Amino acid sequence: MTDKPFLYVVVCAAGVAADVSKLITAAQERDWEAGVIATPTAMNGFFDAAAVETRTGRPIRSAWRRPGDPRPFPAPDAVVVAPATFNTVNKWAAGIADTLAVGTLCEAAGLGVPIAVLPCVADVLAAHPAYRDSVARLRGMGVRFGDPYAGGPEADGTRGEFRWESALDLLRRD
Repeated sequence: MTDKPFLYVVVCAAGVAADVSKLITAAQERDWEAGVIATPTAMNGFFDAAAVETRTGRPIRSAWRRPGDPRPFPAPDAVVVAPATFNTVNKWAAGIADTLAVGTLCEAAGLGVPIAVLPCVADVLAAHPAYRDSVARLRGMGVRFGDPYAGGPEADGTRGEFRWESALDLLRRD
């Protein structure tokens, strides 16, 4: 058992998820203990699950546990959703808890646990009215959003960097 605060890292299926270890390392450097909850699609090769489990020292959660099974993670002190996809943001805002990842987000919001989101949503999807409404609803619930990241190339052909550590900055209580 540790006295460190516990961070849930919810990982969705986006290409940048391959670098989720950067967030975990940054969190550990800031004295967090972390556990990863991934959407089922994210578990299909979007990141190196074995490396993440080695880094956290815990199994990745993606499915509901059976009644009577022990809880593999302590209660969260905070949650980061990164990368957060169009699908996850919309389901979460609508309360559609059909996966462990979204169900966990719904519960964390209801408990008042601080939640930071780093969206990774293409500009054409971010323009959809449902997405804009979902972000507004989640912000109204106190969810903290980082800068949007579309993932596409910039005008000069380079790809912007996904700012993993900014999620931890959003969790600071000033």
